[in-house]
Amino acid sequence: MDGAQAPPVQFLARVCRYFVGLYQCLQNFWSSRIRAFSVKKEEEERLPAAENIFHKEKMVVLGQVLKNKSLAVENRAQAAYQIGLLAFTGGPTAGSFAAEYMKDVALLLQNRRMAPKTRILLLQSVACWCYLDPASQRQAQALRFVPILTAFFEDSLESTSKSEVNSHLLVKFWTCYVLSVMTCNNAAFMEELKEHNALRGHLQLLASENWNGWPENFAQVLYFLIGFHRN
Repeated sequence: MDGAQAPPVQFLARVCRYFVGLYQCLQNFWSSRIRAFSVKKEEEERLPAAENIFHKEKMVVLGQVLKNKSLAVENRAQAAYQIGLLAFTGGPTAGSFAAEYMKDVALLLQNRRMAPKTRILLLQSVACWCYLDPASQRQAQALRFVPILTAFFEDSLESTSKSEVNSHLLVKFWTCYVLSVMTCNNAAFMEELKEHNALRGHLQLLASENWNGWPENFAQVLYFLIGFHRN
């Protein structure tokens, strides 16, 4: 990532690997949780209207938990995570139901004292909601998710504990992934991200980290999607 323009063939190969990796990452993420919801794999592609209504009913119950400020933030984040999964399996219709609760997710994500594990649940919720759903991506942009998420790259950590350092880094990894999902086929997101001048440097640093266990280095993917390699 030295700023030189990648050869066309190399760039196209990166883009192809990105889409494959993006699909595999969320597919694996969903598969690891499938039993918790007793949803068959074939329902990921399309659900009949009756099932969409069922998804809405479940979202209403989960939404009450998410909005309940008297509950622990971990419980509220878990509800948001489940809403995201329902949006992912239910398609655009379920995504429109989930949109009602994403404002609450955006507000929770601005809590700087939140534990990394809890923040990651919220990030996963947004990733599921926006995955290959242009309408949800536009709504996420309207809710100002870009400045909320890019602010995570500015967070510093004073602790030298290995576990805390890894957790802090994992939040940034998931942030790269979520922004990659949002940016996919969305020129408006790409342009907005370009306006964040410090983002290029953050992505370069994160791309040099160990991404073993991930299908793609999503800091690098996001770097190319935004177009930083062309400047």
